[in-house]
Amino acid sequence: MLPLIRLIRVKGLPILQQLQLEERLLRTTSHNWCIINDGTDAPTIVMGISGKPEQLIEVEPALRDRIPVIKRFSGGGTVIVDGDTVFVTLICNQGAVPTLQLYPHPIMAWTEQFYAPAFRRIPDFRLREHDYALGDRKFGGNAQSITKGRWLHHTSFLWDYRAQNMAYLKLPYRAPKYRLERSHSDFICSLKDLSFSREIFLENIVAALTAHFSLEKVEVKDIDLPVDNKYPHTTRVLTTEELRGQ
Repeated sequence: MLPLIRLIRVKGLPILQQLQLEERLLRTTSHNWCIINDGTDAPTIVMGISGKPEQLIEVEPALRDRIPVIKRFSGGGTVIVDGDTVFVTLICNQGAVPTLQLYPHPIMAWTEQFYAPAFRRIPDFRLREHDYALGDRKFGGNAQSITKGRWLHHTSFLWDYRAQNMAYLKLPYRAPKYRLERSHSDFICSLKDLSFSREIFLENIVAALTAHFSLEKVEVKDIDLPVDNKYPHTTRVLTTEELRGQ
């Protein structure tokens, strides 16, 4: 019998709300979860927990244009997301995937196998270091969090992107080797020009889930979380002073 996973499908959920929901589901529940969020409400920069704004972001242009910057609770790189970003997050107990070791590299390697059926007609799909890529161009960035007996894997898929938004991001100090110091426009690609629609892509993700889990669909409003308005979220929007290092 396949393990049960609770599937949450939403459209346009603000990324701050999604990340804070992920954190609570990881830390305060014992269920397996998958969140599929089709786009977010406004352009937003998201950094990993150890990211430093001055190294990763063009701070003054982001402040001038009122682009929020979120520091999330999980590791990973810096991305700018908007309505053309598709988010998929897996939150699982140890043992939900048989023999999977709870370390970053085994989890990343397993997710390549997990997503491969969703790209079955796309021969260039592959895992490149910590990214999903078509050949040598990235279209999916990942973040992970591993706690005692549980793990989370969050992906931001670029269905499309705007070049002007990428200008808010600096070239990362620790870039993957396969990037070869390429600019954002030469390094990333979008999924919109592939041989399937956005809706089919989302359905392909759900189909990939069914190969490993038994699905139970859940609405966000029906999730039974502990009532605690003081839950200490570590995912939050950075202040102007924090962005400027003051």
